[in-house]
Amino acid sequence: MKSLFTDHIEILQQRSSTLLEQEKFDALIIHSGSSKNYFLDDYAAPFKPNPHFVQWMPFLTEHPECWLVIKAGFKPCLYLYSPDDFWHMTPQEPTDFWCNLFDVQLYTDRDTLLKKLPGLCARSGASTSVALIAEDSMDLPQVTLQHNPQVLMHGLHYLRASKTPWEQHCLREANRIAVSGHRFTQHGFDEGLSEYELHQGYISAITHLEKDLPYNNIIGLNEHAAVLHYQYKDRIAPNQHRTLLVDAGAVYHGYVADITRTVCKGSADFHALLEAMDKAQQSLVDKIKPGVSFISLHEMMHQQLFRILCDAGIIKRGDLLDEAAALSITRTFYPHGLGHLLGIQVHDIGGWQQDSVGGISKPPEQHPFLRLTRTLQENFVVTVEPGLYFIPLLLNKLKLTPLAAHIDWPLVDALSPWGGIRIEDNVCVTATGVDNYTRAAFNNLK
Repeated sequence: MKSLFTDHIEILQQRSSTLLEQEKFDALIIHSGSSKNYFLDDYAAPFKPNPHFVQWMPFLTEHPECWLVIKAGFKPCLYLYSPDDFWHMTPQEPTDFWCNLFDVQLYTDRDTLLKKLPGLCARSGASTSVALIAEDSMDLPQVTLQHNPQVLMHGLHYLRASKTPWEQHCLREANRIAVSGHRFTQHGFDEGLSEYELHQGYISAITHLEKDLPYNNIIGLNEHAAVLHYQYKDRIAPNQHRTLLVDAGAVYHGYVADITRTVCKGSADFHALLEAMDKAQQSLVDKIKPGVSFISLHEMMHQQLFRILCDAGIIKRGDLLDEAAALSITRTFYPHGLGHLLGIQVHDIGGWQQDSVGGISKPPEQHPFLRLTRTLQENFVVTVEPGLYFIPLLLNKLKLTPLAAHIDWPLVDALSPWGGIRIEDNVCVTATGVDNYTRAAFNNLK
């Protein structure tokens, strides 16, 4: 772990030095972020750190008002905010192994530190140009300051898609933790627990606080499994447990897991759909390697889904449909994208970015919700999460089109109470293929 993190910091220093020289900056300042109160209240929302700060300092994800000063050829300087405060626990000087990689200094007063920063960034005998990565800008005397300079940010975001061995270690561990929660919810489904009870058991199993979760857990029973970002947790369990869809993750040193599993009972037809979707998902994962277009994988999933719907009898006379018509139908049952980059952020930044200067490739018009359009490269970590849903809003729209004649509506009505299916793994692109962190974690937990 120590050597992995040491190498990680060295890689970040190399990346930042190259970009700073390229854009003619003398230094880079990264702010961890600020704690902000709720509107008309004196109580703060949970602190969410700047992801650029987390990449350098994953051990201080709960510390607002920290500053990193990065200069080529120098050890990074960390200024850790430790105010005089008897209301809260304040940071003490850290002594962990990572401290040797930084010049760590505690400070108590923000204004005093800001007066010192120009000197810390300065180049002798020349004017000083500094890049600041932070939510808010600020004034630094005697310094030419650029707040979130676009070209620099584009370069950092583009490079961030390639995960260092340290980052891969953290993402693998986040998966291991999250799988413990998914195992609990699968057992809880058999025991007839409510969505609320399943959620509470999940966070207990992964030993997270609610505020630690990477996103709001999606825990949907029955028809709620058809709501893509279902946001509630019913306290009362339904009379019958047909389906459970859990989209929930975990965090390890600032890096996140994003896993979805679906389980069902009570319908042989729906169970057959679930098994077919799981097989299709794994077949897509097996196709992942450097040089593969993520758009093409998404399109392959629509083709596989068409065959699944035909085999299930949901689509009648599929041989009469052309490619455009088939896609119109499958988009009704599978309206979202296949996946996204994963890292510090659940939807890690840069999924449309095609180069280091900010060129983007938006999703094809027929797939507007696709979050990743890049060609896969070694060390990318992505999610692969196809779905099949019975969403009333979309089904009702399909009924109003000529394609409605190709759908077995009584069968759709019979399956709709089971809601939907989503299966999501977190995978790392290797030199020759793929390392499936999620399946490995499930297998190791047996």
